[in-house]
This record gives sequence, structure tokens and C-alpha cells, in this order.
Amino acid sequence: MFDKIVVATDLSPASDQVLGCLHGLKPLGAREVVLTHALGIRHLEELQCVLAPQVEPGLLQQKSFLEAQGFQVTIQIEPGLPAIEIDQVARKNNASLIVLGSHGATLSREILLGSVATEVLHHSRHPVLVVRPKIDDSGVQVRCEQICTDFFRHILFITDFSETAEHAFAYIEKIVQSGGKHVTMLHVQDRAQIEPHLKDRLEEFNRIDRSRLERMMSRLKELGATEVGIELLYGLPKQEIVRHADKGDYTLIVMGTHGRGFYGNLFMGSIAYHVVRNSALPTLLIPPIR
Repeated sequence: MFDKIVVATDLSPASDQVLGCLHGLKPLGAREVVLTHALGIRHLEELQCVLAPQVEPGLLQQKSFLEAQGFQVTIQIEPGLPAIEIDQVARKNNASLIVLGSHGATLSREILLGSVATEVLHHSRHPVLVVRPKIDDSGVQVRCEQICTDFFRHILFITDFSETAEHAFAYIEKIVQSGGKHVTMLHVQDRAQIEPHLKDRLEEFNRIDRSRLERMMSRLKELGATEVGIELLYGLPKQEIVRHADKGDYTLIVMGTHGRGFYGNLFMGSIAYHVVRNSALPTLLIPPIR
């Protein structure tokens, strides 16, 4: 499913931590890595020949690290802005996934999502896996701690039953077929849309949506999942998803980038943005089919 992946690196300690987790994607077929660094010199492409040699040693070191994990690795140094270049590299290489850290060279607990990650998520037409480095600033120097986990030990799948959510569910099916055994499916009844005029129909909505989730559960069990749970909550989706995700033993969130009401070229949906910005879990975001 994810045979060729583009990995964005700014050569920071946060990027090193993300690279250390890529072996967790091997069960999904990850074999080739396009290690990409953007110089950020828009309109000054002639400087590429000056700046590129300065970053090559760090890229070669990261390349060797990934090759030691068994990946086939190529390096691409691009002159422009990271958010634009990363997506273009993914398109040119026919990649199936973009992997990036939520933070880069500037580490701060106060920065919930780095600017590059935000821009990539808004514009990418590829699935994006965002890995959040664990930041330790208890000592003299801010540093990244080890963040690796078994991504697929317990997956939390978020659905609003939209077309994009259905597309994201296809990835859940493939993950289960590749060995993922434990999936919890979560839907939040949106209080803002139900109150005050539809509150008397909440039981009806719950019955309909639970039936949908049970059909999806049966499908995953047919494909080999051994543990499939259902969570049907009521409240504000942004808040309920993050609260539930962070209190459980989940190792990965999977969700679509847009929900109901998606129109054409809108930026990433507000719920997806809130989740990836506030949850500590790695998050796999699936864009709509365009």
C-alpha cells in the first residue's frame, strides 16, 4: 500500500526521530524512501549550487541510517519552499505516502504544529503521516525523545460517514489485511448540529449510525481483525476526538482530511486540523479523491 514514501527532513533532531520510526511502515509494503530537503530559497534558485553542498553530509548520514533499516533510498534537494516542494516531489515520484514530523528545527512545547507541516497538510493530495516528536525541555537544552511505536497495534479510526471517510476506511481495510488486528471506530454525534431542534431524534441517529459502524466492524473481522470496537459519542467532534484519543491506548489515528460539506479546493477540514494539532498520537490523514 505504501511502497514508496516521501520523507520530509530539515536535518533537525526531530527529523532524526521520525526516520527512526519508518521501520513501522514495512508491514504496509514500504520499501523505497525519497528523502527530501527543501532549501526554501524561492526566486533565488541560483543559490542552490551554493547551499546544497552544505546539507548533503547530513542527508547522506540520514540516507545511511535508512539503508541500514533495509530501505532503498534516494535523496532529492529542492530549491523552493518546503510545503510546495514536498508535495511536488511526491507527485513526480508517484509516491503513496508523505511522512513528516509535526515539529522541525524549532522545538517548543508552545508550537502545536509546525508551519511546514501545516502547509503540507492543507495542500497535499497524498496521504500524510504526521509523527509528533516528544519534546523534553526539563534540562538545560530542549531535545527530542524517542517517539517510535508500533503504529498498527491499536488504530483509532474516525468517521463521519462522509465520502472522504469512506475513502479513509479503505486504508483501514488494507491495514487489517496487512496484519493490523485491533481497530476502534469512533463517530461523534455533533451536538452543535443536533441541539436544540433535533435533540429528540438523538436515539434515532444513534441507532442508524451504530448500525453503520457494526457493518464496518463485520467487514474488518472478515478481513482478519480480531478486536474491533465501536465508540459512539455525543458532543463537539473536535474536543471529543482528542479527549478520547489521548485517554486510550491507541497508537495511530486514521481519518479523512475533509468531512461532510467538502467543496472542491477547500483547505483541510477544521476537525482534522484540530486533531492533528492537539493530539499526541501519530495521525494518518487521507485526502478526498479528486
